[in-house]
Amino acid sequence: MTAGRIFDPADLGTCIACGFCLPACPTYRLTGDEASSPRGRIALMRAIDDGTVDVFDAAAREQGSFCLGCRACEPACPAGVPYGRLLEQLRDAQWSGRRRPLRVRPLLAFAKRRRLIRLAGRLRRPARRTAPQASPPGADTLMLGCFERVLYPAVSRAAASTLPGVRVAPDQGCCGALHAHNGDLARGERLAAELADRPGRIVSTAGGCAAHLAALVGRDRVVDYAEALLERGPVPGPVLVGGRPARIGLQDSCHLSNGLGVRAAPRAVLGRLGDYVEIPGAGDCCGAAGTYAVLRPRDSRRVLAAKLAALAELDLDFLVVVNPGCQRQLITAVRRAGLRTRVLHLAELVAAARDAHR
Repeated sequence: MTAGRIFDPADLGTCIACGFCLPACPTYRLTGDEASSPRGRIALMRAIDDGTVDVFDAAAREQGSFCLGCRACEPACPAGVPYGRLLEQLRDAQWSGRRRPLRVRPLLAFAKRRRLIRLAGRLRRPARRTAPQASPPGADTLMLGCFERVLYPAVSRAAASTLPGVRVAPDQGCCGALHAHNGDLARGERLAAELADRPGRIVSTAGGCAAHLAALVGRDRVVDYAEALLERGPVPGPVLVGGRPARIGLQDSCHLSNGLGVRAAPRAVLGRLGDYVEIPGAGDCCGAAGTYAVLRPRDSRRVLAAKLAALAELDLDFLVVVNPGCQRQLITAVRRAGLRTRVLHLAELVAAARDAHR
């Protein structure tokens, strides 16, 4: 990166200002404001880099915060603009040190302490360490995650039990995605390198973590849970509700779908588990967006509103997620809306199907 610049000039120069990104952007759809679109924000980034706008200008800080970072603009972009990387560079400049949002600081402080993560994990009892003889040398390692390990320990237990031969190593720390997305790129890169410093591939049950790791250590080193399950097979099923196949919908993980292009694998698994129902806007952000729901709860709810209305009409038995942030967001929203739909991680539903057919 050129001295004095915030943004990688090669990344910034890729945008041809065609506007294909506009209809894909959730904040542009909310506001109709060009400034709140990827094209508008890239124009802002160029103005920051040439000195026309200060990076700490109020409007610049608002756009750095208002963007969900969902990367929905990337698949829509014919020029291949790495918008997610540009947003990380912007926040790295705007949110460093004392300028980092107060609500984010304790989350990052927790996630950078491996011993604290391990201690919290012991209390919540995620997947247990595998015996050396249970996994061959170079076997895939299940990423336990930091907040998933604490908030949803049943996910790693379900994933480990449905992926025979996968290795579970409790000594792992955070992958660094939380840091990279919240103004600490250097630490995000270091943590990813530490996690990947082990043989074999990393199996992820968290879409945001998978995309972050793949960008830094290579796509060949990272595999999503659904992809790993389809490789190993067979997939159990179907799940029955009242004697009929369960009606199941999927909420895509933005980073898994837009960053890694993993869309077909979770749907292939769910098609075997019951009556799969495609939710309108399944690939649209649910508003969780990492720390977004914490930092901007009102805007998060605005993004979620259309999805919640669609869920009410579909009357699903299960809504499946593939990312812990989405899981937290949707469990809370579905409960508040009084819907009967149960929100589960894909691994949890696979484990439930297997147990039902034993």
